[in-house]
Amino acid sequence: MELCGGNAISAEAGKALKVITGGVPMGEQALAAPDAGVVRFACRSEKLPGSTPARIRLGVERWSPEDPEGDPEKLKDAYATVAHSFALAMAKELGCENDGGLEARPVLDPA
Repeated sequence: MELCGGNAISAEAGKALKVITGGVPMGEQALAAPDAGVVRFACRSEKLPGSTPARIRLGVERWSPEDPEGDPEKLKDAYATVAHSFALAMAKELGCENDGGLEARPVLDPA
């Protein structure tokens, strides 16, 4: 699994990565925040051209200048769940081998 890291993300974002990628993988990359969620996965499919897997990135984000209201941890879980759900549906629609490495349900708890 490939994760964003280093100094590019805040400590809070790093914790979010651990939360949503804790046990069962969520594709190649997963990230959640109180106002966004991203899942990236590799897809090898007869519907896609080329011999190497395509890299697909699916993101959901809040389009509002105001800070989101509610518990930040619950918001992170919600964005991770929505991003994972759409990514899994896309992987199934494209006929990705092994559903692009996405599990049937998002992993929201740390290992």
